[in-house]
Amino acid sequence: MLVAGILSGSTVSQAASSQPCDLYTAGGTPCVAAHSTTRALYGTYNGALYQVRRASDNATRDIGVLSAGGYADAAAQDSFCARTSCVVTIIYDQTGRNNRLTQAPPGGFNGPAAGGYDKLANATMAPVTLNGTRAYGVFISPGTGYRNNATNGIATGDQPQGMYALFDGTHYNDGCCFDYGNAETNSRDNGNGTMETIYFGNSRSWGSGTGNGPWVMADLENGLFSGVNPGYNANDPTVNHRFLTAIVKGAPNHWAIRAGNAQAGGLSTYYDGARPNASGYNPMKKEGAIILGIGGDNSNSSAGTFYEGVMTSGYPSAATENAVQANIVAAGYAPGSGGGAALNTGSTISLRATTACCTTRYLSHSGTSVTTASVTATSPTADKSNASWIVRPGLANAACRSFESKNTPGAYLRHQNYQLYLHAGDGSALFANDATFCSQAGVNGQGNTLVSYNFADRAIRHYANAGYVASNGGANTFDAPALWPDDVSWAVTAPWTP
Repeated sequence: MLVAGILSGSTVSQAASSQPCDLYTAGGTPCVAAHSTTRALYGTYNGALYQVRRASDNATRDIGVLSAGGYADAAAQDSFCARTSCVVTIIYDQTGRNNRLTQAPPGGFNGPAAGGYDKLANATMAPVTLNGTRAYGVFISPGTGYRNNATNGIATGDQPQGMYALFDGTHYNDGCCFDYGNAETNSRDNGNGTMETIYFGNSRSWGSGTGNGPWVMADLENGLFSGVNPGYNANDPTVNHRFLTAIVKGAPNHWAIRAGNAQAGGLSTYYDGARPNASGYNPMKKEGAIILGIGGDNSNSSAGTFYEGVMTSGYPSAATENAVQANIVAAGYAPGSGGGAALNTGSTISLRATTACCTTRYLSHSGTSVTTASVTATSPTADKSNASWIVRPGLANAACRSFESKNTPGAYLRHQNYQLYLHAGDGSALFANDATFCSQAGVNGQGNTLVSYNFADRAIRHYANAGYVASNGGANTFDAPALWPDDVSWAVTAPWTP
């Protein structure tokens, strides 16, 4: 790759075409893995960023860049995935080493997909813009994960390495483990020090920082470390920037955590010192696999969103990382829209089915049961109220939405065992996740599709008049692919009860 920047003293001179991996190369610590679904990470890169597969015919398509060194061609994905659903099957490696990420296999833990594999990410759940250009990130819901156990050039043993990743700082949970980085090559826990990854979330099981989290920590196997000591370390703060740059790097008996707001400003250093004060981490025993969204043993109960990240050969300098941070800020990351009608919080709406059979039916409740019901101007007042919903900020994530019953205050639409119910909120994280849905443009080109926040391969569907969160094909009768695009598309209308 062309090196487009040079390191000089404590600063980096950056040519206009420099991208993160050009800067790492200039600093003497070249990228050995470079993953992004949003943009090129070399100024000269003109290949595929990722691959998607659509459910309608299982066809695949590589999604490349609009120009060398540029942003993803999201329009190609939109066209290819129209009127169906797509998943991300491959995240390509831009270094030329073929350190691509694909569907994670079973290991110490099995995934929910066929053969014990993890699920693949819904390709449209993380829309963003980069300086106004539309792109998509990788939305990891529990059970989703990517891996490469046969890599080329990734650090092993106690060799030095650096890593950065760009995450959505508002999408996280306390499950194990939303990681990006270096892990075991057999998908199992091989002991302390056999992995070194960036972790992001609010798990307190092995370590934590100040506040309630989330925190950037290092997953070194059998420990999430926020500093030199196992457990709590006061210098690691809660960070929840909408776009978060997270860095972990390690060398013989030396490692560091750095992070910053990916939309503005520089990096802060939360730890820089000796390896953890615990047995098995000095020297390290890294094995050189690469993981995304899971733990080294395929622990897969985590959640998060990934946009871009790299791994380097050698321990990068702070000056190099600072230049990379400036490059990320200049990329102009901003939240994107999923499309469809605006769901303004505080407004009251009704949701009408768009399937040809059922265009007079609305999403409704009777007691705790959620179905579709035929509602007209002459319907009883109770029927109209049952089909009216107040739009609230998502209980689990304010970027998405929750739906409170108009006539049962404090009760929300939620899924349980894939079926829809109206239940009173109980304040739990599980309820918040089950009652949060992310809005996208309707799959059939009409209205909105409402995707489950914690089962991102499933959307609100009516089937035989009952309400479900359903996938586009699957083991359940309500997952049937026939009419799925229509059944998950809802017209947002004026409320029957204002």
